[in-house]
Amino acid sequence: MARFFILIVLLCSILSSVDAQIPIRHQVANPKPADSLDIDYYTKTKWLQAGTTAFGINMGVWAFDRYVQRGHFAYINTNTIKENFRKGFIWDNDYMSTNMFLHPYHGSLYFNAGRSNGLNYWQSSTLALAGSAMWELFMESEYPSTNDIIVTPIGGMALGEVLFRASDLIIDDRRKGWSRFGHEAATFLISPSRGLTRIINGDAWKKRSTSGKQFGIPDVSIDISMGVRALEFEDPIIDKGVGFATTISVEYGDRFEAETNKPYDYFTFKANINGQGSQPIISQLNITGRLYSTELIDNSKDFLSLGVYQHYDFYDSDTISEVSSRVPYKFSAPASFGIGLIHKSKRFKNWNFNSHFHLNTIILGASQSDHYVVKDRNYNWGSGFSWQLGASLSYKDIFSISGNYEAYKIFTWKGYDKNIDWETVDPRTLNAQGDHSQAVLHAISLRADLKLRKQWYLTAIGYNYTRDTNYRYFDNVFSTTSEGRLMLTYKF
Repeated sequence: MARFFILIVLLCSILSSVDAQIPIRHQVANPKPADSLDIDYYTKTKWLQAGTTAFGINMGVWAFDRYVQRGHFAYINTNTIKENFRKGFIWDNDYMSTNMFLHPYHGSLYFNAGRSNGLNYWQSSTLALAGSAMWELFMESEYPSTNDIIVTPIGGMALGEVLFRASDLIIDDRRKGWSRFGHEAATFLISPSRGLTRIINGDAWKKRSTSGKQFGIPDVSIDISMGVRALEFEDPIIDKGVGFATTISVEYGDRFEAETNKPYDYFTFKANINGQGSQPIISQLNITGRLYSTELIDNSKDFLSLGVYQHYDFYDSDTISEVSSRVPYKFSAPASFGIGLIHKSKRFKNWNFNSHFHLNTIILGASQSDHYVVKDRNYNWGSGFSWQLGASLSYKDIFSISGNYEAYKIFTWKGYDKNIDWETVDPRTLNAQGDHSQAVLHAISLRADLKLRKQWYLTAIGYNYTRDTNYRYFDNVFSTTSEGRLMLTYKF
């Protein structure tokens, strides 16, 4: 039951959540490899059923939008489809949370329609792309979106694999009765595509001699912190600048595994969840998934590995008061891949020192705009690169200090005309990434944990965000934001 609660918390952090390597790790359960019978049973590839499920997901979502929500975009016919093909793809103007989270989550449903029918990570990514293309071209009366056809499948790969592996921790085909029902319901909640597939195939109630877990019991660590958050931007901390906050850090798999060739055998994510006035509930959602790694050094003094990683980074905030009317920070890189180094020092007996460095290509990202405010969008799309580095030092399981530094450089290469008449602009047809600009963004965090008793720790976290945007048609803008959290942490 305790493990059940932990896994539900894990789901909440994903759907509400930088690399989150945990300095002091407590394993949720002892690792155990998957049973060969389970692997053979659940990895038979069923392309037709996977494609049919993805098609059904689109039809179901469209029917809900059309007949329940009555969304204007869901009124489609042959003319809207022809117009979509005639006009082609353009950059849309939806909220950042819609484009950077809800669309990738939609992509995860396609992706897991594949994973649940025996397709591997890479095969399932083609289904995510096909499902997104179907939606963009056929299922909406709005023009197909360039950013959606990129972010939905790629972000869906990251969210989808994390959700699929989280659901795998819950599945237990040996159970029956209400216990089995609870496990199946939780599986459906975490990964709807997998839950639906299990119902269609009859696996949701079929009793077997093995658990059905495709990944066995992996090495998983979870930190949950709760306390207060203070956000400051240009003015003193006033009005709604202080509120309740939760930070969740999860590390799945062995970061020091010498050789990895299965995507997401190791991944991390970090979630910052807020209950603070006008602030978004989700201020961070960060996933780093290892796709491949190889050992460079492994001796009595040091360990060093080189890997290929997928990154999903999301940062969001809103105004904190009527005085500080500008947004403190807003940027994201949901479609990013790169290489990374993980280092461990073995030179000390009671002290642990770990570090990491990532260099990434941002296929598509976004940064806050000071001028482009069209419909629901106040940010610029762009491409570029980023780098992330961090280190942690811990003494036994008593004390630890860790820091992360992230930098993003995003170039907006498709802007609008300098003499544009905003009074006559149609947001539906304006095809622009945003302002002609380049933005450099920095996110720095420092965290300290002190053991109080057993698995309880006192945690202090400080953040600093800076943005330096160089515009072609406007003056350059530099802004800085500070944030602090004081919390109690429980290590599962």
